[in-house]
Amino acid sequence: MHILIYSYNYHPEPIGIAPLMTELAEGLVERGHEVRVITGMPNYPQREIYDGYRGKWYFTEQNNGVTIQRSYLRIKSKPNLVDRLLLELSFIFTSLPQAFNGKRPDVILLTVPPLLVSLPATLLGWLYKCPVVLNVQDILPEAAVRVGLIKNKWMIRACEVLEKFAYRNASQISVIADGFYENLVNKGVPVKKIVCIPNWVNVNFIRPLSKGNNFWKAAHQLDKKFVVMYSGNIALTQGLETVVAAAAELRHIKEIAFVIVGESTALARLQEYCLSCGADNILLLPLQPREQLPQMLSAADVGLIVQKCNVISFNMPSKIPLLLASGRPIVGSVPATGTAAKAIKESGGGIIVEPESSSALAAAVLDLYRNSRLAAQLGNKGRQFAVECYSFEQAIEQYEELFSDAVTKRTSTVGSTTALKSKKSVVDV
Repeated sequence: MHILIYSYNYHPEPIGIAPLMTELAEGLVERGHEVRVITGMPNYPQREIYDGYRGKWYFTEQNNGVTIQRSYLRIKSKPNLVDRLLLELSFIFTSLPQAFNGKRPDVILLTVPPLLVSLPATLLGWLYKCPVVLNVQDILPEAAVRVGLIKNKWMIRACEVLEKFAYRNASQISVIADGFYENLVNKGVPVKKIVCIPNWVNVNFIRPLSKGNNFWKAAHQLDKKFVVMYSGNIALTQGLETVVAAAAELRHIKEIAFVIVGESTALARLQEYCLSCGADNILLLPLQPREQLPQMLSAADVGLIVQKCNVISFNMPSKIPLLLASGRPIVGSVPATGTAAKAIKESGGGIIVEPESSSALAAAVLDLYRNSRLAAQLGNKGRQFAVECYSFEQAIEQYEELFSDAVTKRTSTVGSTTALKSKKSVVDV
């Protein structure tokens, strides 16, 4: 098949949906498919266009067999709501010419958010007469409203209309967790349209490594430390202040060290909070090169998943499969009824504690510090679950089947419509 992936984020952006879409695109190429990616100039998470891409309206490159067609984005380093809207609009208008600059696709895969991208993708589907498969990574506007990102009632209403448009016009919809499935069904999306394909992890790349001779751990002077690590996006839904406060409660145990890896601007804000709490046992590091990820995750004795109390129940952090695959126990400071808590519990690879409770988080870390056997058991169960349920091989086979089904259904629908028109013409004559 010729597959067109419409994704706002892509390689070389290090976190979020970009690594996942990159692995999917390159994996599909390895399986013999032709893949073209429509994306923006790389900018995430710094919200600055990367060197080598600045000052350009369009840029096309090849990477591991994938044709990547990039377009201009209007980027602000500290965006308000209007800036975010203008960013999405800039991508819509500049990406459309790129989408037409290539071979007709058999199927289009669109990742959301952003929701507005459903407009050009739907237009392409109509013009090319090909199915559009919607990959839902987060459900807007609910998630944004819950954390206070969107407050204007007219904006909320507009997003709800756009959300319905996207679901209605998609041929198939892939969601990343059961909570998403239930949410869409409750909104009237036909069950037969939805398939659940969890975000994956390359279990051959991310795997348990020996704690001895770990160059990453040695490079950061953590060799004799019990390392508690959070790595990834630092946004409104996380509440890393809870981690800082928990670290402060455990600073009297010199063997325990907390490590937070994230975007530099967000770390600067956390640094001030660390100083105010007296948390001198926290190491703040910028996002690390992807090739160092296996060593970095294996340097941890505990991996953290952190969410605020008000995070909507279906939120599913993509870092959960990564932590499970690394063979390290998880402490999830997350709402007990949410999708994240359910995933951690099902894996058997972690402990759930009350969100936004530094004392509960500190107690769980201390328990694993004192009970190495429990930590090892959780880590082993998590790794086994990742191999069985989150492997990339399983995910890409499911996507191949989804694309094939979408193309088959579209072909049969078009064929039936043509046959009905022909029959009507004969009757009219």
